[in-house]
Amino acid sequence: MSKQTFVALLTSLSLLSFTACESGTSTKQADTTATADSMNDSAKSKPTKTVLFFGDSLTAGYGLDDPATDSYPSLIQQKINSEKLPYTVINAGNSGETSAGGRTRIDWVLKQKIDVFVLELGANDGLRGMPVSETTRNLQFIIDKVKAKYPEAKLVMAGMQVPPSMGADYANRFKAVFTKLAEKNKMILIPFLLEDVGGIAKLNQDDGIHPNPDGAKIVADNVWNVLKDVL
Repeated sequence: MSKQTFVALLTSLSLLSFTACESGTSTKQADTTATADSMNDSAKSKPTKTVLFFGDSLTAGYGLDDPATDSYPSLIQQKINSEKLPYTVINAGNSGETSAGGRTRIDWVLKQKIDVFVLELGANDGLRGMPVSETTRNLQFIIDKVKAKYPEAKLVMAGMQVPPSMGADYANRFKAVFTKLAEKNKMILIPFLLEDVGGIAKLNQDDGIHPNPDGAKIVADNVWNVLKDVL
């Protein structure tokens, strides 16, 4: 991936992407809910363990024609099925979600038994320029809730980054949040969810930040390269 291309595109589109994420919440939420409901039905009908992806529009599959098949959690389910592993994926992505929003939603999500918890939140915090300390507190709150409810669950953290337009100091401190929390809580780290996708026009939708179906496949590979050793 060209670092110059990544910087240029994310710098110019960071605010636009956040607006699109927020405005797409109402139109895409039905699709996300349907996906989660469908996967919940699957989880109930099969004696499998559960992998739950808790995140924002990147997890929900914002802008994809069919999130139920094209979102990266759905692609992970396909990989699990091909390996004949006893896991069912639950997509708990919510477009526009911040770490604060995830904090208010986590109790409801934890009503579903969880064996593997993948946390993908924080990107919208960064695009808003929220204090890194606040994002850290919210993510730690979510992690603590999961550990308290399901102490045997395996935890995975998806790392995120913000464009340099947010300032080098902020960008560096934000990036470090995910590594530090993963180390502190003994979580498995996906260094950067959008590796080899972020800033590459042909792999993203018109907003420049949400992966298209081809980009989602690469994101799924980024996740699977880590997750396969957890399952």
